[in-house]
Amino acid sequence: MKSSHRKLCLAAVVLCCLLAGSAPAAGKSFDLTVDAGKHDRANLPVCVLVSAAADAKSVTLTDADGNRLPAQLTAPGLLNDSATGKRELHFILPSLKKGQSIKLKAALSDDAPAKGFAWNNVPGEFCELTLGERPVVRYMCKTLSDENREETYKVYHHLYDPAGTRFVTKGPGGKYPHHRGLFFGYCNVSYGDGRKANTWSGQNTPEVHGGILAEEAGPVLGRHCVAVEWRGSNGDVYLNEQRELTVYNTPGGRMIDFASRLSTAGGKIKLDGNAPHAGFHFRADQEVAAETEKQTYYVRPDGKGALGQARASAQNVPWDAISFVLGESRYTVAYLDKPTNPKPVEYNERTYGRFGSFFKYELDDGKDLEVSYRVWLQDGELTVEQGTALSADFVQPVKVSVK
Repeated sequence: MKSSHRKLCLAAVVLCCLLAGSAPAAGKSFDLTVDAGKHDRANLPVCVLVSAAADAKSVTLTDADGNRLPAQLTAPGLLNDSATGKRELHFILPSLKKGQSIKLKAALSDDAPAKGFAWNNVPGEFCELTLGERPVVRYMCKTLSDENREETYKVYHHLYDPAGTRFVTKGPGGKYPHHRGLFFGYCNVSYGDGRKANTWSGQNTPEVHGGILAEEAGPVLGRHCVAVEWRGSNGDVYLNEQRELTVYNTPGGRMIDFASRLSTAGGKIKLDGNAPHAGFHFRADQEVAAETEKQTYYVRPDGKGALGQARASAQNVPWDAISFVLGESRYTVAYLDKPTNPKPVEYNERTYGRFGSFFKYELDDGKDLEVSYRVWLQDGELTVEQGTALSADFVQPVKVSVK
């Protein structure tokens, strides 16, 4: 009898634990305090790790006056993937003056999240993110083939203009056909026993799409993480990359975070090259090189440059921005670096629409490379003050406490 009684008690305990573990998310809430820190904030994406059950599908976020802020729950992003058992809560902070704080209440729900971003994928061709009816970005991942190697030997992301009417980035062909959209690569890679690769312009050592690892879509952001295989001339995979792109539903322009983790497939890998041909870069549509190059100028922390002029080299600057013309419209793209990225870093600009930064790095077993950048696209011109504020938001984010 005593043994049977113990078994019944144990079964009851297990049942209670199972019931507790499957308790619905609806009704659970917590409080947030957001501190602006040393900078004024406006239309800023905020991310905080929270404890939320797997069945929590959406969240309602309100301020002290009962006003709702669009909010979204996601799995941890690429560079947050060690946050075991946590989820990310994302929202757009409308405004907060430096030195001030705001209190918010988050209520979890098992209701479906509000509509917003959506992914539309065409296997073997591309993955496109839309916001409502507007296309936002397109990931170009057409299946590699010998018949169409020029078009398929590298993966990259196209950016649409804020209205979703056209690409502002370049694809294959045109001046310097190896420059495409938002792209990441190196012209001088060493691995194995003296082997070399060039993912920048070498068609025989390509970057190949290896699959979609994760996707998120909702009212605040659209995000995907993809596998990219860096292959040698005989088809061997010497480096594995996880590449993540996050697009936020921000007013006034398009905010995009680019993150990447590179891991050796075995042994040391040396990433080398030069500022015009390595690192993370943006390339504007071919129309800039063909027709409007003289109307291009750059905006930097030290001021606005002259029309038709670019700097061949700049060291360790926190941000850079290009302003260019397509058709009758002017656009500006800001490129924001992060202090956690490897240093030293060298920037390179070109008036035909390609700019970005480069650093050298050596990977090994257990020594990965992680990078994080932010890109801002807007209609019209950008001031130095705006660029500085964008950089501050990226490298010195608000502080959020959860109770």
